[in-house]
Amino acid sequence: MNKERRTNQRIPLNLPARYDGLSGAHEARIEDISMGGCFVNARGQLAPGEAITIEIKLPTGEWLQLRGEVTSSQPGIGFGVVFSLPTEEEIRSLEQVLLSQT
Repeated sequence: MNKERRTNQRIPLNLPARYDGLSGAHEARIEDISMGGCFVNARGQLAPGEAITIEIKLPTGEWLQLRGEVTSSQPGIGFGVVFSLPTEEEIRSLEQVLLSQT
């Protein structure tokens, strides 16, 4: 049996994104998001534990930059990210994104 590790409910959405990791900068899409993390639909292969910076294009057209750590990777599909120490402003922006999707 697979035990759920997430403490926040993920909300499905489809937003443009870009990320910067050890392999450089890449384009991607956010498939789902919560206050604690997201799933990034991307072709790039990242290793669990890798630190990345991810920018999410909000419906307003602004970019929200977050720092995180890769928690899981599915080569050719994407990877899961847990956010690392978001600021108060980042938390407010994430809350607005989540509220706009419910």
